[in-house]
This record gives sequence, C-alpha cells and structure tokens, in this order.
Amino acid sequence: MRVYVPLTLPGLAEAYRTGELGAGPLVAYAVTPALREWYLSDDMEELEYAALNRAALASLRLLAADPDAPRRRVVVAVDVPDGTTAVDPDRGLDPAAVGEVRVTGTVRLAKAAAVHVDLDDAEADVRAAAQALPAADAGDDDAQFVVDGAEDHELLWYATQEIPNLVGLGEGS
Repeated sequence: MRVYVPLTLPGLAEAYRTGELGAGPLVAYAVTPALREWYLSDDMEELEYAALNRAALASLRLLAADPDAPRRRVVVAVDVPDGTTAVDPDRGLDPAAVGEVRVTGTVRLAKAAAVHVDLDDAEADVRAAAQALPAADAGDDDAQFVVDGAEDHELLWYATQEIPNLVGLGEGS
C-alpha cells in the first residue's frame, strides 16, 4: 500500500541518517474509504493526489510546531505491506483525519518511492500559512485563505537518490 508520510526537511535529514522514517505507529495518509467518500472520485491518481495533499497539510502542521525548520513542506511516498496500516477509530469522524492512517512497525526509507518537496519560492507562503494555522483552525476565514495559499504551490517530485542534496548532505555541502 502506498502511504504519504508528512515530514520537515530536518525530519527528512534524520530519516536519511538513520535509514528509517520512524518506528510505528507512524502517522501517514493513504487512499482510505473515508478519503474516497470525501473526494468523490474513483480515479486512483486523483485519490493518491488527494492523499498527498492531506499529507502536505500535515507537513505544514509540523512546520507550525517547529519554527526553526525551513519553511518547505515535505512528503515521502512509501510503499508499506498491506495489513500494516490502520485507521484510528477515535479520529474517524474528525474531518482533519480524512485519509489518515497509522503505520505499525518500522518504516524503512529504502521503501520510499519518491519525495515531494516545495521549491524555495514557496517559503514565504508556507511561512505565512504555518503562522495562520491556529486562527484557521479556529474558523477564521481570512486565515484559512492564507493556509490555502500554500496549496497553490505544487510539491515537486524527487527521486530518493536526491535526498542528500535536498537536506544539504550532498556533494559539495
């Protein structure tokens, strides 16, 4: 099963150093029945894109909690064995949890299919969105508009071999 794990650039650097995205339960996003119902599509590419975007929002939340992290959202697409994911029944009715799954066991970075990261030019909008999240969560429409502004930036696709360069550990760093 393909899952999308939200991270920050420091989190990605740590995963690169350890070879693991983390030990379970790990929060990720996937095409779940709730996501299918919420998105109203049968197109698997569209559904996976929706799961990726849910993970990007979760990455934004991680950035809001870590003011020292570079203001770029990071999502790792990784394939995990069927049966290692579960939906948290306590969060099933929470709209913020649509597509959210818990992955049990250790998730090896070697199983990653790709990494999705904002370009540098998204940093100002991502910074503003991270700052606006609390107000948006409280129902402020203007703040929600700012948060939505980060979604105007597409996350770019990177091969896993490019991770050292993304986290500043590549040649010449």
